[in-house]
Amino acid sequence: MSIRIGIVTASDRASAGVYEDLSGKAIRDRLTEYLISPWEPVYKLIPDDRETIEQVLVSLIDEENCCLVVTTGGTGPAPRDVTPEATAAVCDKILPGFGELMRSVSLQYVPTAILSRQTAGIRGNGLIVNLPGKPKSIRECLDAVFPAIPYCLDLIGAPYLECNREQVKVFRPKPKS
Repeated sequence: MSIRIGIVTASDRASAGVYEDLSGKAIRDRLTEYLISPWEPVYKLIPDDRETIEQVLVSLIDEENCCLVVTTGGTGPAPRDVTPEATAAVCDKILPGFGELMRSVSLQYVPTAILSRQTAGIRGNGLIVNLPGKPKSIRECLDAVFPAIPYCLDLIGAPYLECNREQVKVFRPKPKS
């Protein structure tokens, strides 16, 4: 059985067909490079609407059985940027270290990274991670936080993710002797 991973792009314009969703594709491509475990993407392209985002996040974890949901878009300071609020509303626990690390990494490239509000949280035995909207930033941020994701999933009772060590060095504690 393959592992299900949600990929959510929150974008008014992409969901309206104004432009192609390159961000969701960037997440899928990077996860394909990282993962050896068989996995299936569950893709959603939705508008920047808090209620819709909340419903999709809940559905992906509770009904679609995704152990990981990676979002892109809606993390800035604009009025329609509500992905972090939607994430916080549906999570049992927030993991602020994800956002702290992503902002720290992004600050190496752009001073406006301080405007970013990415976060992560746990719902049941699923992890939700909010990424920025640009494919280049997605890669930088996902490269930074992904090493902790498989172990986080282990801790919350999600499926075990095997990763390609040539692409990503994940952290898992050594077994006790």
